[in-house]
Amino acid sequence: MQPVEKVSVDDAPTRTRVTQAILENGPSTAADLAVRLHLTPAAVRRHLDQLVADGIVEARDQRIIGQRGRGRPAKVFAITDAGRSTFANTYDELAVEALRFLAATGGDEAVMAFARHRLSDLEDRYRPLLELADPAQRPQLLAEALSNDGFAASVGTTPAGSQMCQHHCPVAHVAEEFPQMCEAETEMFARLLGTHVQRLATIAHGDGVCTTHLPHPTDIPSSTPAERLPS
Repeated sequence: MQPVEKVSVDDAPTRTRVTQAILENGPSTAADLAVRLHLTPAAVRRHLDQLVADGIVEARDQRIIGQRGRGRPAKVFAITDAGRSTFANTYDELAVEALRFLAATGGDEAVMAFARHRLSDLEDRYRPLLELADPAQRPQLLAEALSNDGFAASVGTTPAGSQMCQHHCPVAHVAEEFPQMCEAETEMFARLLGTHVQRLATIAHGDGVCTTHLPHPTDIPSSTPAERLPS
């Protein structure tokens, strides 16, 4: 049975819901969004067409893992930089200019020191939540804490551990020029989870989501190295 579309005088709120769903869940098909938002697929496609025309989302070929079935893969819709800018971002061009000045006067080491300092409050808040928890529960607890701080994070299991996705990054535009922001965050994840983590993709590098591989954690040490995405 097809879901019944909720009628609205103004389509803008529904398009905002569609955009928010893509932001929080990553690239999605029209069918996925229809189920998620309790709308008909035809209604979702109509809103997606308008969002594509407005430059808020873009259509991509769906990545197929493993053997591909018959027929063309479904299109997925991903949020664009313009779409992300419609949501509140913590940093703007002023932050970029400030970091450019810091890099010019103090070098890359000064930028990295700032990136680590910026996350120190988050790490102090997250550590009590994670260090007493069962190691297997830490990735989910970390994702929930990040979501509460606006990162729209989710976590899934893999044979080698977990994979965490962050569908929103408040410093994405800054990190495009200063990857130290991503590197410092990856280091923080490693310390909190007590395991060597690997960053697989970032929004700043043009990927749809920030993705981090989290191996099975152990006891939290005082510091743990993290693999860094090459600049």
